[in-house]
Amino acid sequence: MALDPRIAAVTDRVIERSRPGRRRYLDHLAAEAERGLSRRRLSCSNLAHGFAAALEDKAALRAGAVPNLGIVTAYNDILSAHQPYGRYPEQLKAFAREAGATAQVAGGVPAMCDGVTQGQVSMELSLLSRDTIALGAAIALSHAMFEGALFLGICDKIVPGLLIAALRFGHLPAIFVPSGPMPSGLSNREKARVRERYAEGKADREALLEAEAAAYHAPGTCNFYGTANSNQMLMEVMGLHVPGAAFIPPGTALRQALTRAAVHRLAHLAQRRTRALGHLVDERAIVNAAVGLLATGGSTNHAIHLPAIARAAGITIDWDDLDRLSAAVPLIARIYPSGEADVNGFHAAGGMAFVIRTLLDAGLLHADVETVWDGGLKAYAREPVLEGEALAWWPAPAAPRDPAILRPVADPFQPDGGLRLVTGNLGRGIFKTSAVPPDRWTIEAPARVFPSQEAVVEAVRAGALDGDAVVVVRGQGPRANGMPELHKLVPPLSVLQDRGQRVALVTDGRMSGASGKVPAAIHLVPEAADGGPIARVQDGDRVRLCAHRGEIAVLEAGFAARTPASVPAPAPGTGRELFALLRCATDGAEAGASAMLAAAGL
Repeated sequence: MALDPRIAAVTDRVIERSRPGRRRYLDHLAAEAERGLSRRRLSCSNLAHGFAAALEDKAALRAGAVPNLGIVTAYNDILSAHQPYGRYPEQLKAFAREAGATAQVAGGVPAMCDGVTQGQVSMELSLLSRDTIALGAAIALSHAMFEGALFLGICDKIVPGLLIAALRFGHLPAIFVPSGPMPSGLSNREKARVRERYAEGKADREALLEAEAAAYHAPGTCNFYGTANSNQMLMEVMGLHVPGAAFIPPGTALRQALTRAAVHRLAHLAQRRTRALGHLVDERAIVNAAVGLLATGGSTNHAIHLPAIARAAGITIDWDDLDRLSAAVPLIARIYPSGEADVNGFHAAGGMAFVIRTLLDAGLLHADVETVWDGGLKAYAREPVLEGEALAWWPAPAAPRDPAILRPVADPFQPDGGLRLVTGNLGRGIFKTSAVPPDRWTIEAPARVFPSQEAVVEAVRAGALDGDAVVVVRGQGPRANGMPELHKLVPPLSVLQDRGQRVALVTDGRMSGASGKVPAAIHLVPEAADGGPIARVQDGDRVRLCAHRGEIAVLEAGFAARTPASVPAPAPGTGRELFALLRCATDGAEAGASAMLAAAGL
């Protein structure tokens, strides 16, 4: 199938805009490959330190005749998705030896669990941690002992941070290694119902804890379609996984076979010095990532992460590009919060293999990209299986196994993608349409202005939000306080909506990638801390939010002439003061909200 002309037009726009930056990036890769620091350029003392503790691999490392693979791990016990990684290093080393290579843990990076920090002050470090993850991964790879890199990460900021670092070492081949989702527990819909009852005072803390523990109950990724699982979709559609690796559960024989295949494949690429990551992640791969995000109703957080990832590869993509792609790409998946199914149900219905197959058949993905696996993106339109003990792949089903979860492009759930750009005299923001009923896509109501999500929760509990309202929560952008997710707002605002009130949220902060149901314009730029127009909104102002028309506006004369309200200085505590440099130097959400990339001129 020929590429859809609308996808081609956006791709051409991205290529033309990115031309100078991409040229500099490719020159950087060439210089690193030809003259940069590598194992063969290390001194004898450097090398001796590098293999001193390598035990059975010491002789091979000393001889330098086989590739050495660097493992960058985001393992910890707090993050259920990353807990399985605890035993991976020894397995990866054994798999490397099978392939005639060696492997070493190059370093570890922090990995915040947004589930643990959601609604707490520590959430103010979440987005900022993406830069620290990238910096930590860069330090790990700077040892220059490696001819390829394996990245162990799944969750929210971790995969974007790892990929940003990997792209700055893009002269090396690299493969991302997932660990898979936890088994299905209490349904996401039932969990949400208990949360709403708790917000209304109709359920106690013990009932809430019982529901939460039944939903999040085992090692593996949380099984709603939030940022973590959207990350896995991205790695699949960008061709940076072993095909079909995204949603195979941990602790299974198939999961281990895919992990072994990743190591064997990277050893093969490193031995031949081919498929350098920076050449795989080009403008077409970035557009493919956006198409996959829109087609599956993925996380709004990627409206921030994808521009940052692209910048690391010398590519510029903006929200206008996402909006144009959304007009061309239909919604073909219904996964919670955009539907009832979890990611296990999605995978059983055909999963990423079916998604990639139907998007390729419709000409909505670039089929001609190079990936870590042979066969280009078509290799990812297959499902991994074990035939005896051998790993094999079968073609994706021609039709979804459950049409309530997956649809072909010709019969979508929605004719356009899951995200919309909204613009107007309040700036620019993102509206996730895939999880919101169409009759809620337009809300016009008086503004109620709050400085924090806690203030909104208190107002709901006190009965102070008893009519239609556009709830404005400002001072939540990256410069103000690190741009925390405001997921704590979802239960109380959902309660108001269920009572028949027409409510919407407008904020310069983020929402969880799992948020839905309540119409929201998020990531508003410029943010209040930069003097953005959201700082001029006053209680009672008439505000219109309309996803149909892509509009976000205050309908009051003289609005633009008002003096912006000041934004309080970030509070200290819980280590937040240590991140002041990242907050004050960051750029806006549409550019990727990264102090690190801004300071580097990327």
